[in-house]
Amino acid sequence: MANDPKSGDEAADIFTEMLRIQGEAARQMMQTFAPQAADRVPDETAVDEMGKAMMEFQRTWLQFCLPEEERPAPLLTSPASWMEAMQKWTAAMPLLDPQAQQQLWSDGMALWQELLAQYAQKPDGEDAQLPRKDRRFADPKWRDQPVFALIHQTYLLFAERLAESIDKAEGLSDEDRANLRFATQNVLDAMSPANYPMMNPVVLERTMETKGENLVRGLERLTSDLERGQLTHTDTSKFKLGENIATTPGKVIYETELFQLIQYSPTTETVMKTPLLIFPPWINRFYILDLNAKKSFVRWAVDQGITVCLVSWRSVDESLTHIDWDDYFRAQMEAIDVVRERLKVPSVHTIGYCVAGTTLAGTLAVLARRGQADKVKSATFFTAQVDFAHAGDLKLFVDDGKLEFIRQASKGGYLDGRYLAATFNMLRGSDLIWNYVVNHYLLGEDYPAFDLLYWNGDVTNLPAKWHAAYLRDLYKENLMVVPDALGADGTEIDLRRVETPCYIQAGREDHIAPPDSVFKALEHFSGENRFVLAGSGHIAGVVNPPEANKYQYWTNEGDFATLEEFIAGATEHPGSWWPDWLVWLESQDGEKVKATGVRKPGTKANPAVEDAPGRYVMMR
Repeated sequence: MANDPKSGDEAADIFTEMLRIQGEAARQMMQTFAPQAADRVPDETAVDEMGKAMMEFQRTWLQFCLPEEERPAPLLTSPASWMEAMQKWTAAMPLLDPQAQQQLWSDGMALWQELLAQYAQKPDGEDAQLPRKDRRFADPKWRDQPVFALIHQTYLLFAERLAESIDKAEGLSDEDRANLRFATQNVLDAMSPANYPMMNPVVLERTMETKGENLVRGLERLTSDLERGQLTHTDTSKFKLGENIATTPGKVIYETELFQLIQYSPTTETVMKTPLLIFPPWINRFYILDLNAKKSFVRWAVDQGITVCLVSWRSVDESLTHIDWDDYFRAQMEAIDVVRERLKVPSVHTIGYCVAGTTLAGTLAVLARRGQADKVKSATFFTAQVDFAHAGDLKLFVDDGKLEFIRQASKGGYLDGRYLAATFNMLRGSDLIWNYVVNHYLLGEDYPAFDLLYWNGDVTNLPAKWHAAYLRDLYKENLMVVPDALGADGTEIDLRRVETPCYIQAGREDHIAPPDSVFKALEHFSGENRFVLAGSGHIAGVVNPPEANKYQYWTNEGDFATLEEFIAGATEHPGSWWPDWLVWLESQDGEKVKATGVRKPGTKANPAVEDAPGRYVMMR
């Protein structure tokens, strides 16, 4: 039957008619059960206003991955119009030639006929054998009626075939294939039937239960998020910096226009002689390392007898548009010198997280070339890349078109942090965008109070000059590993000069800084290095306190030249890698001193600017 055009057209007509009837029934039901929206949503019903707002929301997200002329225009009024939009968009896909299009729709006819035959035998959908599964459609309501089963199974068929066409297409470079896969996945995520109030049976039932209050509440949230240009993930009213988040006691002991330097108060009678200076990424707020007492790397390190100092970067505004690549290197070197002078020590241990680790590698190379390598006793890298040949998903944003988009978005001299937050959300769109759309816009559920999500939404602005150089010189051109191709503060960078002992941590599931990319630092540093592979990803792989007893990590005391060889000979250890790092750090410096005098911030010998966490972390 699939090869008979006439019968295929008839099946398509039957299916479209089913969708039309379902759409009309859904609209009548929603208009009946949302009458109280009239005084809160002027002129039109809640569902129509929600539809308009959802279309604007989708347009906002799709601008990041598709040019205007290539974006689908999904209609939210009925399942039939959604089906029409899907047909038009898939027909426009460059990799689907007429033969592939015909095969896709033939397979669609066969799928519909198979499902309709099953529901003819058991109309309630009990024991229906649906060929494709996805957690977005896990609720039994997606299979209770044939129309909802047909909708989501058709969508999953489209998604599967489009992904296959990209993977199998000939003549595409790796970069083009990755960009096309990313754009297609984002469009598919946006067009999921779960996102449409008229096609999601869970939303329809909730609307009946609440008499439309879920959509009224969701519309208020959606409108607010569109106005402020950022998706809400958590109840931000539940958190306040310095009170229930970023609470480790300490003092700001130094500040410049770009950063504040925090020193934390000791909790032990003696501490390691060499203090630890942490450089968090300025792409995010520093308190990912100090979320709360149980999740804080800072507090844990202090309790182990380490004098911890940490840089809190200022979010860029109009007064800091002159900040560029060199300024972050100079800031790291300045912070190193301040800690050495304030605590009266010859050297410091350092940690660089993500992009701050990339910069720390360059700082070490600059200090080595200047004959000042002894200022840093050791360096630890949290999920940091120096060789970007196998960099993570952010490489999707360095083609010429996206670089121009970023340039246009940075006309004020800095990049609004909301853009970067959107970028990271799009890398996991189904989880970080559309899951929240369904739960909090359409179902009207309350937001959770989750500290990690609060941190994730606390965005920082980036200087346009630095950001452009970072994407171009590192992600696009990979110049950091080319000796003397780049410089900092007037000194050329050659990573081969770095002989400082290094502890290099990577996350096994990290998609921002993939482990094979982080591993390549071993090919460029010349000193004694220890590589540790941690379970989980870019955040949870780092912030994993021992008390949580979560995940695992791998070490290899033998010889290895590649990540594959490391894994093949590795020993797996349960729980956090932090204790392994502590043993390594103590092996670099076992001397202890009393936790008095300058080891206590805020004293006459060690005056303070203000209490931690300081002003800069609160500036948007």
